[in-house]
Amino acid sequence: MRLARKMLLLLVGSVAWSAASASPPPPAAATPAAITADPPADPAHPARMIVVHIPSHGAVMNGVIWQPSGPGPHPVAIIYHGFPGNEQNLDLAYALRRAGWSVLTFHYRGSWGSEGVFSFGHVFEDAQAALDFMRDPIRGHELDLDPGQTVLIGHSMGGAAAARIGAGNPGLSGVVLLSAADFGAFGHYPGGHAKLVDFMAGNMESLDTSPAKLADEAEHDAGSWNIADDAEGLSRQKLLVVTADDGLANVGSRLAQAVNAQASGDATIVHIRTDHSYSDHRIALQSTVLRWLENLRQ
Repeated sequence: MRLARKMLLLLVGSVAWSAASASPPPPAAATPAAITADPPADPAHPARMIVVHIPSHGAVMNGVIWQPSGPGPHPVAIIYHGFPGNEQNLDLAYALRRAGWSVLTFHYRGSWGSEGVFSFGHVFEDAQAALDFMRDPIRGHELDLDPGQTVLIGHSMGGAAAARIGAGNPGLSGVVLLSAADFGAFGHYPGGHAKLVDFMAGNMESLDTSPAKLADEAEHDAGSWNIADDAEGLSRQKLLVVTADDGLANVGSRLAQAVNAQASGDATIVHIRTDHSYSDHRIALQSTVLRWLENLRQ
């Protein structure tokens, strides 16, 4: 994780962050009940963990739907994890479930036991496949889902995926980006190819690929991955951008500003003074997301 943080800082360079451009994290008094208390048990509609297998381009991805208690249909949240996926934000998934959301977490092709080969290009394809899976009307009926109320939540690499999929799929209820990475930055990586290979080698846990293949792909395709290109599409969505003191704050702030510069833009930005994994501000992170989602549903 130290290597990942170091290289994230190099990807973005020095960041001059102004606290005036972002809202502070919510105070402890505003902690939503879903973070601190279990909902009433419903024997007829119990909370449960549903193992699912998500098809994506000829392979099957491992996933779990965290189903809330109570009768549906339930709004849907999809969480996209980062690279390589050590932080999966499962505490956020549990809090969302307690708040009444059906939450999908999954692993991209070639990662953490899912079939297929891992690549950054596949991450974007797999993110779309996960959305298509949860929007399937038959599955929605079987699992008491309300695909008409779907939000995408992405952390780091998953934030890049959520931005790209959110920009290309009008009609979502919202998109949440947590320290979103800009993969377009791979096109001008500090230190060149050798350093990029070293970065990949330090983040290969369980990934079915090689550092050299990932570096080659990143350099070749970086031009098509610029997160700024998603601003226009994201202006048609409700957008929450959460940033941290991890070297990526200006990626999120610039994207939010670009979204709000559009006529229909509606981006909220919150800065939390913590590391890339929000290690000592997990409750603040959950509170920020849950309060924003609650406002969406009012």
